[in-house]
Amino acid sequence: MNLEQDRQQCLDKLIWATKKLGVTVDTSELLKIADLIVQTMNGPWRYFHTPEHIFEVGGSANAIEVLAALFHDLVYVQVDQSVHFNLTYYISPFVRDYEERLYIREVPDLPDDLMFELVTDLFDFTPGQQLSPTAGQNEFLSALVCAKVLQPLLDLSILAQIITCIEATIPFRPEKDGISASERLFQRLQAANERFNLCLSSVEQAAAVQQAVRMANRDVGSFANPVSARFLDNTWSLLPETNHNLKNTSSYTVHDFRVALQKMEGFMNFLHPEIVFQEFRGEPSPDAYQMKLELAGRNIEIARLYLGSKLFTMALLEALSRRFGRDIPLSTLMGEMNPLGISSDKLEDFLPDVPNRYPFTNDLEREIFELLQKGRHSESDYDIKNSPLTAFIVKVVGFARIQSLVGAAKEFFNEERSPESFLELCDDEVVTAIIQALARLFDSRKAALLKPAPAYA
Repeated sequence: MNLEQDRQQCLDKLIWATKKLGVTVDTSELLKIADLIVQTMNGPWRYFHTPEHIFEVGGSANAIEVLAALFHDLVYVQVDQSVHFNLTYYISPFVRDYEERLYIREVPDLPDDLMFELVTDLFDFTPGQQLSPTAGQNEFLSALVCAKVLQPLLDLSILAQIITCIEATIPFRPEKDGISASERLFQRLQAANERFNLCLSSVEQAAAVQQAVRMANRDVGSFANPVSARFLDNTWSLLPETNHNLKNTSSYTVHDFRVALQKMEGFMNFLHPEIVFQEFRGEPSPDAYQMKLELAGRNIEIARLYLGSKLFTMALLEALSRRFGRDIPLSTLMGEMNPLGISSDKLEDFLPDVPNRYPFTNDLEREIFELLQKGRHSESDYDIKNSPLTAFIVKVVGFARIQSLVGAAKEFFNEERSPESFLELCDDEVVTAIIQALARLFDSRKAALLKPAPAYA
């Protein structure tokens, strides 16, 4: 989808949502808002958090959810490397930058602003607080922009419900003192209802949190995708958002890709299904909630073994690459991706054809091997969808052996173990096969380089 199509779809959603709420707004005003959203969401590092994502998260049935989704990922400092310039107008009166960290301004420096007070109350943030990228910074700033932009158009009670939805998208929060994040949000909405005279009944307050949970669960909905290849597609879309070197397909290094995998593998090992999806007073239904948890648990388990296996492969390549340099492009070792379809040799072309020597111990291993051999659902701009080298290693030594060596690989990454001592722990057949494949790949390049130039008449 191009920029103009994104703008039109965003405008259509704004028109639909405002009409649904009984608000008449001039189309030219809504177009300005659509431009603000779409320009920001089409930043150069946006691979997953794109207009397509916010349109999906909002759904199509609830106007408040639609509006909240349009704004909920507007600020994403880690991805954009800053706050988009067009948003600073709304944020800078309330937030300051100090030593590359963002802080809410102290009370004497804050303007008297109703929207700011409503947002901070619903987020439970306070003046002077340091904002954390992993604890609501982006959602808070997005909600602040949303409140300021929509303030002239909507009643305070509607704005409070939209902000509630955005707050609920702060992901992966465990219970605190036995109270869930959604229940704590409900308590803050109750307090805000009294303080700001929102005139929401107790039923409406509960419904506001239910719709917030519904939208937040759509935001992480890929975790419940029944097709693991599609779930991993989304995971692979997230990698370049915070690992910007991956955008340079032919020049990112073995180290660059390994670091990206290592961060994601560490995240998946921290995660468990109960902090992925939320539940509040029957939203979603008990059966639907249980299904989400089961699917998320399975996808997380798949991701852990899949990423761990690929991480081990990258450890082997990185250790071998240290024999001739520290910043070796991955394409030097693996071969060019060649998006234009130009034929060129790749490392996988020189690997021996071996049978699978280790029967899979469960269906999960079988599925992960299929993912490695046949690939994720879609190609990405920076990586092929299948993993022939990892699939080869699995066939030779099995998943259990790979898992047993991931710890040693991480010792190598942390420079607690030398590259050579790591290679000594690995199976000789695997190391030798990769070395010989690399040598033959380099020989093919040498032959191409030395080929006589064509004679011209």
